[in-house]
Amino acid sequence: MEEDPQRDFHRRRRLSRSPTVGTGARSTNILPSATDSFVGTVSQRIGGPLGRYAAVGRAWWNPLRVTLLVGTLVYLSGVVFRLPCRITVAGAPPPDHFKYLCYSDIGLLYAGRGLQQGNTPYLDYGDYPVLEYPVLTGWFLELERLITRALGGLQGTGLTDQQRVDSTLIFVDVNTVLLGGLFLVALWALVRTPAGRPWDAMMLAASPCVAAAALINWDMLPIALTALGMACWAARRPGLTGVMLGLGAAAKLYPALLLGPLFLLCMRAKRMGDFVMTLSTALVSWGLVNLPVLALAPDAWRSFWVYNSERGGDLGSIWYVLSLAGWPVPQLNWVSAGLFALGCLGILVLIMTAPRRPRFGAMAFLVVAAFLMTNKVYSPQYVLWLLPLMILARPRWRDWLIFTRLCTQGWVVIMVVRDALRPEHDPVRQEGVDDPTGGVLDQAPDARWFRVFSGSTVPRRNA
Repeated sequence: MEEDPQRDFHRRRRLSRSPTVGTGARSTNILPSATDSFVGTVSQRIGGPLGRYAAVGRAWWNPLRVTLLVGTLVYLSGVVFRLPCRITVAGAPPPDHFKYLCYSDIGLLYAGRGLQQGNTPYLDYGDYPVLEYPVLTGWFLELERLITRALGGLQGTGLTDQQRVDSTLIFVDVNTVLLGGLFLVALWALVRTPAGRPWDAMMLAASPCVAAAALINWDMLPIALTALGMACWAARRPGLTGVMLGLGAAAKLYPALLLGPLFLLCMRAKRMGDFVMTLSTALVSWGLVNLPVLALAPDAWRSFWVYNSERGGDLGSIWYVLSLAGWPVPQLNWVSAGLFALGCLGILVLIMTAPRRPRFGAMAFLVVAAFLMTNKVYSPQYVLWLLPLMILARPRWRDWLIFTRLCTQGWVVIMVVRDALRPEHDPVRQEGVDDPTGGVLDQAPDARWFRVFSGSTVPRRNA
């Protein structure tokens, strides 16, 4: 009798622990082909999911190496399709960046923020605007400026047109290498974050969003630091978590948002000591990066905050669409901040009313999604902020496909909220675990005050 494919898939799902490579013993790694219906269906083309008792030799191509290789190839594909926008001769007509989908701030701001003149961001002034990025991003650009000069890129005010073109090309190439390295760091961290689910990181490695957006700006720096912070928290190292999130917030604001749901989750689990350690080290690391510029060039330090408070609805946001339609929103700062506050309030209610304490990765995704959906600008590279968190929140290839191809992030938000309210639908918790990214929150019981608040009189672990 021919076996029913759906019944076979669910049978394999129940027996989804994969063998340990080289020993024949079972490990805790989850096989996507045995637990994800989309991957299971696709795998039928190459023989179907790996069997329960499959034995293989010691494989050099483990999940980390495969993920890094795929990520490298995807990243390089983005480098290749940007080649038509590479200007090598002074006076050549500029390419259509939107036609070729290869717009980037990197080369433009090298010349437009004084770096090509040999100036240090924030500390030096000239006939150009102050760099409108948080301080750690500015220091990262200064490092790249120095590397560019060491590699022969001329800098100064008396350069010929061709010398400026050559210097810009070197700067862009330096960025390509360093940002690619940061992307691999983010992949390494994501492979190691959810215990037993290293293959989930393949959703970041294989994402076309990386090829399209990784070289638009310097966002890969905070993305890597945030991924490291999540990995440190999962490894129960709250001090290092704070260092990474503090540095991430010094490069871009959004990593600091993760401290909000983390506070609520730690409060519900009675793990406030770990949160205080995280918050303390985050403030110290953020301060060590920012204080020198705040002391030496306070006006330049404030430029980032002034720029963002004064800008109106910009590209990618719903506010920009309304402005183009002739319906500009008055007091946009208050409207945007108010809607984000409502989103945060909704996350608070979700954490405090969910029958089982939500997972940290899921709530981190929700708070960043709420921020971006209500923000005054939604640049294309912002999708990379959400992608690693979406993978931790909802590691399903179907949802990855919807998120990546259709940009319907609201769908994933709805799925994550449903998983919190009905944990039996959570793709991570269906494997019999609690919160593999939760660190000290994993398997921790709810605090007594929360049991009283929720009406539960039985102290139990969150599993």
